[in-house]
Amino acid sequence: MRHISTVQEPGSGKAAAPVLGRILRKAGTLFMAAAIALPSLTAPSAAQGRKIPVVRDAETEELLRDYAAPIFKAAGLPQGQVEIILVNESTFNAFVPDARRMFINVGVLIEAETPGEVIGVIAHEAGHIAGRHLVRLRTALANAQIMTVVGMVLGAGAMAAGVSSNSSGAAGGGAAIAMGAPGIGQRSLLAYQRGEEAAADKAALRYLEMTGQSAKGMLRTFERFADQQLFSAKYTDPYAQSHPMARERYNSLEEQARKSKYFDKPAPPALQARHDMVRAKLTAFTNHPNAVARLYPRSDTSMPAQYARAVAAMRSSGRAAVKDIDALIAKQPDNPHFHELKGQALLESGNPKAAIPSFQRAVQLRPNEGQFLIWLGYAMVGANEPSLLAEAERILKNGIQRDPNSGIAFSQLAIAQGRQGKQAEADVSTAQGMMMAGDFQAAKRYAARAQKNLKPGTPAWIQADDILTYKPPALNR
Repeated sequence: MRHISTVQEPGSGKAAAPVLGRILRKAGTLFMAAAIALPSLTAPSAAQGRKIPVVRDAETEELLRDYAAPIFKAAGLPQGQVEIILVNESTFNAFVPDARRMFINVGVLIEAETPGEVIGVIAHEAGHIAGRHLVRLRTALANAQIMTVVGMVLGAGAMAAGVSSNSSGAAGGGAAIAMGAPGIGQRSLLAYQRGEEAAADKAALRYLEMTGQSAKGMLRTFERFADQQLFSAKYTDPYAQSHPMARERYNSLEEQARKSKYFDKPAPPALQARHDMVRAKLTAFTNHPNAVARLYPRSDTSMPAQYARAVAAMRSSGRAAVKDIDALIAKQPDNPHFHELKGQALLESGNPKAAIPSFQRAVQLRPNEGQFLIWLGYAMVGANEPSLLAEAERILKNGIQRDPNSGIAFSQLAIAQGRQGKQAEADVSTAQGMMMAGDFQAAKRYAARAQKNLKPGTPAWIQADDILTYKPPALNR
């Protein structure tokens, strides 16, 4: 498991007519705040104001793909269109910023006791994608902003009329309209979002029914949210939320969900077992070892508990965890993720050469898993033996073909190439890694340096040229 750290400016606020100029200038701050604030409702702040803390784990990603595959098919989404990305956040949340990416917090998997709870989340987000809600949200956003502007202009006009007629009541009423204008647009947008959330809920139920799965897990999620809102709901304005109140969602879906012949159908035992293992693994990776020991005491001899304790031992004592991991391997010798964990424990404790056989075994069991190939190449580079560098370069390139979103793969590839005297190719790989990290300027500097020492038209030269000519897309809201 590895961690990877991977506005439109408002337009001019010219007055609609000269007579409104002074009044609108006084209200300009309020108007600009509304224009800027409304777009922020289209996605979680994590997706807008800062980098999203992405975490990579082959086992978790494989499980999520297996959860999603039948749902995406039922939703009419082409295979491979939507990439599920794991976010290192402990809260129970998921979101889709576009039609090709679905972000799911590790907190969803840690809190969910059954596969159905996670599958319900995926089905809901798939409903947003299939329903093209993100496309229509832009129109709703524009309409909300228009309503805000209209409210400001009407309020300013009433204020001007009141002043000209010496009517303090009319002027005050105009001020109230102007002050309330941002709320008019905001409530319009929020009402739209609540409608889309309800539509996504219904779509999720439909996908679950089509795939022969129970909606009980989805209801459990809403029930959890409703319990959390129990003490705050009294003071909450349901019309100031982008999602319907959890209890309202639960009540509206429960009756329909219970009509399904699959409602009491549990997840297959093998799938529940995989879920429990991933849940234990993520819990151990995201909590202090002492907390893991309390959650999974030695008295718990289940495989998930042993897995969690092995991960916690790796994080706290490194190589000493190998004994615990070997015990897991003895019980499931063909589990590639146990071999991956052993390799990681050896690599991160400063013994990369000893880690190579473990990663080789993981690759043997899952030849097409890009992350295993990248781990193996990483260990071979770390061994610092010239005889391994050419093979490490080949393996890392193979891993990148299967998993092009790994920044660490490009950095290790650059090291392997540099140690073989391929400095220009190393510069290209470094530039590609910087592109992955979003450091476009640094990437262009390395690409420019590489091109000076590469033959025009070669694959490496073309890769460098692609970086040099890249322009970040404009962010339209």
